Amino acid sequence: MLLNAVIIEDERNGLINLKHLLAEHCKDVEVIGDADGVESGLRLFGREDIKPDVAFLDINLQDGKVFQLLNQLNGIDFDVIFVTAYDQFAMKACEYSSIGYILKPIDPDKLVDAVSRVRPNRLGRTEERLQVMQQYTAHPNNFEKMSIAALDGIHFVKIRDIVRFEAEDNYTHIFLNGGGRITASKTIKAYEDMLTPFNFYRVHKRHVINMNYMKKFVKGDGGYLIMDDDVKIEVSRRRRPAFMTQLRVLQDVL
Repeated sequence: MLLNAVIIEDERNGLINLKHLLAEHCKDVEVIGDADGVESGLRLFGREDIKPDVAFLDINLQDGKVFQLLNQLNGIDFDVIFVTAYDQFAMKACEYSSIGYILKPIDPDKLVDAVSRVRPNRLGRTEERLQVMQQYTAHPNNFEKMSIAALDGIHFVKIRDIVRFEAEDNYTHIFLNGGGRITASKTIKAYEDMLTPFNFYRVHKRHVINMNYMKKFVKGDGGYLIMDDDVKIEVSRRRRPAFMTQLRVLQDVL
């Protein structure tokens, strides 16, 4: 499927490099326009002949943040890939919102992977994902909702409603309070890294649990947890000492 793309990048060399990499490694992407800032970007998107499927966006532009541009658009029916220098905070925001990003200097393999994840307009829900990203950016300590890029589309869930994660090859099954299940094309390690600050814990190579949904820890048989939904979750021998320490910390807090 041919993808029409636009690039918003204020560094001339960065623009030329990205165009070259797309031409060489992403044959199904055609760059139909580019701009170097918020104002020029608004003019670009205002043209009737510019109907992109994906936009490659630098976050920091010469005349402001790219969000100033996005917030002025009348509907966003294209996917977004941020192209940015290393910024741990921005990367974390992208992870929570299932927004694609590529770090500078651009790794061609990462570029190809990001392009492969571009979704059709009807499934992308880009505006909602950008809202989640901006909410996290504005209030990281009061963050309540995240988006999940699943096999059947984009889901938006409250973090407190996630009971546990279970790994299966390169996929992750996400179990929700009330019995719902989502299968995501992201590794369980990615979710572990994102949600550790929210009282989630990796108890086994296949399991990350929300400690708020633990019912009982059974010490026998190597040790396992019983969750509120009565599912038994094995605690690996290697992780058990650290987990017991975490339980003691939780008890002290309570």
